[in-house]
Amino acid sequence: MSTKDPMAVERANLLNMAKLSIKGLIESALSFGRTLDSDYPPLQQFFVVMEHCLKHGLKVRKSFLSYNKTIWGPLELVEKLYPEAEEIGASVRDLPGLKTPLGRARAWLRLALMQKKMADYLRCLIIQRELLSEFYEYHALMMEEEGAVIVGLLVGLNVIDANLCVKGEDLDSQVGVIDFSMYLKNEEEIGNKERNVQIAAILDQKNYVEELNRQLNSTVSSLHSRVDSLEKSNTKLIEELAIAKNNIIKLQEENHQLRSENELILMRTRQHLEVTKVDVETELQTYKHSRQGLDEMYNDARKQLRDESQLRQDVENELSVQVGMKHEIELAMKLLEKDIHEKQDTLIGLRQQLEEVKAINIEMYQKLQGSEDSLKEKNEIIARLEEKTNKITTAMRQLEQRLQQTEKAQMEAEDEGEKCAQECLSKSDSLQRQISQKEQQLVQLETDLKIEKEWRQTLQEDLQKEKDVLSHLRNETQQIISLKKEFLNLQDENQQLKKIYHEQEQALQELGSKLCESKLKIDDIKEANKALQGLVWLKDKEATHCKLCEKEFSLSKRKHHCRNCGEIFCNACSDNELPLPSSPKPVRVCDSCHAMLIQRCSSNVP
Repeated sequence: MSTKDPMAVERANLLNMAKLSIKGLIESALSFGRTLDSDYPPLQQFFVVMEHCLKHGLKVRKSFLSYNKTIWGPLELVEKLYPEAEEIGASVRDLPGLKTPLGRARAWLRLALMQKKMADYLRCLIIQRELLSEFYEYHALMMEEEGAVIVGLLVGLNVIDANLCVKGEDLDSQVGVIDFSMYLKNEEEIGNKERNVQIAAILDQKNYVEELNRQLNSTVSSLHSRVDSLEKSNTKLIEELAIAKNNIIKLQEENHQLRSENELILMRTRQHLEVTKVDVETELQTYKHSRQGLDEMYNDARKQLRDESQLRQDVENELSVQVGMKHEIELAMKLLEKDIHEKQDTLIGLRQQLEEVKAINIEMYQKLQGSEDSLKEKNEIIARLEEKTNKITTAMRQLEQRLQQTEKAQMEAEDEGEKCAQECLSKSDSLQRQISQKEQQLVQLETDLKIEKEWRQTLQEDLQKEKDVLSHLRNETQQIISLKKEFLNLQDENQQLKKIYHEQEQALQELGSKLCESKLKIDDIKEANKALQGLVWLKDKEATHCKLCEKEFSLSKRKHHCRNCGEIFCNACSDNELPLPSSPKPVRVCDSCHAMLIQRCSSNVP
């Protein structure tokens, strides 16, 4: 015959009772109407069964006056493992009618059922087996697989709505006895209820799935909120990147435009140089042919007339082209001015953003300094609390030594009394007096022990409070460390933004210098066009001699146009510069125009 383990049999019996009570409670609640009161018998039996399950294998704890064996210790541990259970613990401690730990545990079970979180709370306990080993034996139901099965069955109770009044009940003096008559069924009742078993099982499965779906929905909603916050931060960063990229693209386009304009100006200057070279060559040819006969001169003059007429047409065409170019240059200037204004606005916006970032950095730095000061103060408080705990431990050791001394004194007194009783009866009166004195001493020692016990309880409560303060301070230090990390991340982002800002400023400065150069070139072109509009310029081929000194032009004696009259002179006769109405800058003028303009200025001056 193989003998079964009695503890395993007890666990199996309790598991079966828990199954029956949970199943019966759900079935009766579905038939009764899902909302249950505290007077409902299946609900009372469920709490009794749960109490027996939690008591199974509970370790006995010794105290000064009695032995303690309650389930309030492991249930009180749920607050540290599951933060949402702090409300239940606080409300149970605030109840006025509860005096014993067992009554508090019963009130805790009722409140957990009303909150529909009994399965979640007990699941946290079962996972932490190292902490449970302080309260339960290794063979207890909560330490084995049966405890996990019961916790899984408790999820089905989330279908029930319980309205329990915990304040009015006398939970301290209740006797937890399981009524097996509720679970013993007749064959007729079984035959009648077999039809509803399948429907009840389907409803249980449905409610279980709904509860799991509710928990999954809560986790999904929390994940969605996290994803939304991450997406918002990501979109902000993407927008900033897109703005920076757009600015870079605009600057690149403007750079390309300026380069194309510079290339066009270079092409025009080269064409103009080629035309001047051709004019010089033609002048040399005419100079060589002029030494030949008059007949050849006559034929050359005819050819020159034809060439000059063609050149005049070409010059007129060039003037029309230059007028069109002038309009285009004015439009380009307006567009460039608009772009410069827009870039100045963007620069101002970027500087404002930099100032805002600097203000945020200053605020974060001030917060960091404040948090560091609070950290220092909290570290000092922690050091003081540790000193207090050391003092309390030394006081507790002294109290234990006193207790041992009193017990030894009591034992010695008893031994002396027995010896004196055996030795002689004559000394009984004196011994009785000594015994009475010792009894008085014992009464005094007991009173001292009670006082020391109360003092020890107060010291333990102070220790618990100081531990709570320490945990709170540690949480705050962790928050401060996370704030430090965020501040460092913000500093890195600030440095990156500063780098981007400096790069954009350098690019804008380069663009500004290029724009200034292009503006100066456009002003020169404008002045040249204004000067060309009011004058009829002589062609280089028509002038062979200086108009003032009448000396012949050559390679050493070059031709120069007067910007006032348009005639061609040599360098010596046109070595003067004056500002004209068409151009505010001083330009080349011949001697006669120079004298005439000076006379006009002197006559206009009073």
